Amino acid sequence: MRCILSVSTALRHIRLIGGNLPSSGSVFTQKHLRRCTSDGTSMDLANMRKKYKGDEECFEESHLAFLDPIKQFGNWFDEATQCPEIGEANAMCIATATNDGRPSARMVLLKGYSHEGFRFFTNYESRKGCELESNPYASLVFYWEPLNRQIRIEGTVERIPYQSSCDYFHSRPKSSQIGAVVSRQSTPVPNRDYLRQKNAELEEKYKDTEVPKPDYWGGYLVKPFVIEFWQGQTNRLHDRIVFTKLRDGETEVGQFQHSAEGGWVYQRLSP
Repeated sequence: MRCILSVSTALRHIRLIGGNLPSSGSVFTQKHLRRCTSDGTSMDLANMRKKYKGDEECFEESHLAFLDPIKQFGNWFDEATQCPEIGEANAMCIATATNDGRPSARMVLLKGYSHEGFRFFTNYESRKGCELESNPYASLVFYWEPLNRQIRIEGTVERIPYQSSCDYFHSRPKSSQIGAVVSRQSTPVPNRDYLRQKNAELEEKYKDTEVPKPDYWGGYLVKPFVIEFWQGQTNRLHDRIVFTKLRDGETEVGQFQHSAEGGWVYQRLSP
């Protein structure tokens, strides 16, 4: 049964469980306490919003530091790494899909980028690995909330050379190497103790020797053909400047598009 809690009742519940009351400037204001279900399975979040940048801080085409989207990515990435409120600037959501279009998404860490593409490492037998084998396309999203910015990337995906995967694998802490061997990612296990036991066995086995990289673990390269730079605006007229890679032999620039560097064009999209 749906119930509508009064503000006073909701605040009393927070006090009873030892919670801190939200400040008047908090995103979670009293309005957000008014509509919920008695079993906690539903909540009206219609009023949950925050302010972004004002129009005086908008992201114009003239504000692009580079007309090369990889260099522009580097410019924004550097600003994100220097922001003390961002713990992992290289954290990104990667979305993959099956052949019949069923999507899945998860967070991973970017481990390098260049004009060749964006590099990350994972288990080839994981769900994303299996989806990439049958449908080698992916979308990446970096979201840096303190900067009100995100970057969205679409591209084809291929495995990086075996030796490059080996080199990175052995550069990791030994505990991480063992963890990669223990985890047959995305497969069911009976409980966490099972993983603890396997981990302890391998720690003993490899305590004095090198951990061999398993064949089912390695790197991928996302080769981009779309890179979008987004910056939030309080009035929701968000800034979206998207770079698109021209296909081989394609030279004509479309309406509202501008030539960029390295075979790219860019344009502004409606928010």
